[in-house]
Amino acid sequence: MLGTIVNTACIIAGTVLGTLFKKGLGEKYRTVLFNAMGLASLALGANSFVQNMPKSEFPVLFILSLALGGVAGTALDLDGRVKRLLARRGGESFANGLISACLLYCIGTFSIVGPVLSALQGDNTFLYTNSTLDFVTSMVFATTYGIGMILAAPILFCWQGMFYLIAKLASASPLLQGTLVNELAIVGGVLIISSGLSILNIKDCKTLNYLPALLVPVLWFLVKGLLGM
Repeated sequence: MLGTIVNTACIIAGTVLGTLFKKGLGEKYRTVLFNAMGLASLALGANSFVQNMPKSEFPVLFILSLALGGVAGTALDLDGRVKRLLARRGGESFANGLISACLLYCIGTFSIVGPVLSALQGDNTFLYTNSTLDFVTSMVFATTYGIGMILAAPILFCWQGMFYLIAKLASASPLLQGTLVNELAIVGGVLIISSGLSILNIKDCKTLNYLPALLVPVLWFLVKGLLGM
């Protein structure tokens, strides 16, 4: 868990520093940084998708995941419920910022593969790399949205901690060492791209409604394993 602890600490430190820097930034510079986060989200999401798609054994699974997950999330109104809750705390801009930050920190290859490798092999390289990226990213988010972005830190800790514990409990399963992680990273890449489009005000895809899409690959492999396919 050391890598996850370091990653969480970097987000906290970056957020605090970014909040301090915010006081000296004019509106036009905050707009530039805001756009930078949107472009970074597009780039990181595309990178996650492109890197993992060639490794997929089921190339259409991500389409099925997005379709089923999107319908489930829309039925539950996940995006609307979360945004209304956060908006009451800090306004609509704050809600969009925190959601985008959480997606960027959590739904990526490093944040999924990193804790798995840490649990299975004791290798924290991915998590330390992710920590550096998140440190810089959290500073930029904080200069735009303020200290409230620090709430993303415990969310990241729980997210990576979940994968760490699952990997420890299922260390004998080859799925966590390859195929399932690839499929999750593909879907995650699309969600990060969706978040980037929202940040840039190009298209509000209501990204949170698609979060259940991450469950579809897990269910697919569970059913596949039970049926011995």
